[in-house]
Amino acid sequence: MIRLFKVKEKQRELAENANGGSPIKKQSAGELRLHKDISELNLPKSCSISFPNGKDDLMNFEVSIRPDEGYYSGGTFLFSFQVSPIYPHEAPKVKCKTKVYHPNIDLEGNVCLNILREDWKPVLNINTVIYGLYHLFTEPNYEDPLNHDAAAVLRDNPKMFESNVKRAMYGGYVGQTYFPRCM
Repeated sequence: MIRLFKVKEKQRELAENANGGSPIKKQSAGELRLHKDISELNLPKSCSISFPNGKDDLMNFEVSIRPDEGYYSGGTFLFSFQVSPIYPHEAPKVKCKTKVYHPNIDLEGNVCLNILREDWKPVLNINTVIYGLYHLFTEPNYEDPLNHDAAAVLRDNPKMFESNVKRAMYGGYVGQTYFPRCM
């Protein structure tokens, strides 16, 4: 049995040398699943996906979300996705690259979305995550915050929250924190 594997390995090496190519990189199960997820994406028109490292690096990509309703309407928010080789058994790592005044996104870009943490299941996919992120902008949740100050303002004074969001999105200070323009 062992000899059979050695013979197969030798044949593969000879074939690669004959073609003058380097060994073909084998895709992980995570890469195969991610490729399937991306090919089946059904994004709203306000979302787009890009691959800053080129299409050869599917495991790292960016998603741009431009909400068309709610407090964040008209803003553009960029998220980076890092996908593990053991995906879908582990949720993708998602960071918001746009500094935003939001109860569920802290100033370092960490995102509080249940399906990226305790509620992740392998049956979920990238499309589900993107829709979850979009939903954070149409329905921010003050009950599960990362930015406690923004959550308290949303809970106690929604008009003030709306004013703070607009000030931040147009490029300005909210409290002691400066937010670059994202409109």
